[in-house]
Amino acid sequence: MINDNELFDIIGKNVKYYRQLYNLNHEKLTQEMLAEKINVSTALIGNLESNKINQGISVPTLYRLSQALETPIDNFFKLPAKYQKK
Repeated sequence: MINDNELFDIIGKNVKYYRQLYNLNHEKLTQEMLAEKINVSTALIGNLESNKINQGISVPTLYRLSQALETPIDNFFKLPAKYQKK
C-alpha cells in the first residue's frame, strides 16, 4: 500500500502528464487556464505539478480536472509509464 505522500506525487505527476497530453491534441492549456477552467487557484495546479510540494486535492476538484483534461478520473491514480522505474 502506498502512503499519502506517494499518492499525492502520483496524482501531481498525472495532472502534469495529462495537461501536456491535452496540449498535444487541443489548444494550449496553461496552468493558469486550467485553474480558471476548474475554478481553483493557479497555485494549486502549480503545487500539484511540482515534485517538491505534496498538495492534497479534493474529490470534486479531481473530478473537474478529469473532465477538463478529458481523461477518466482513475487515470490520476496510475503512474504513467514515463515515470515508472525500470
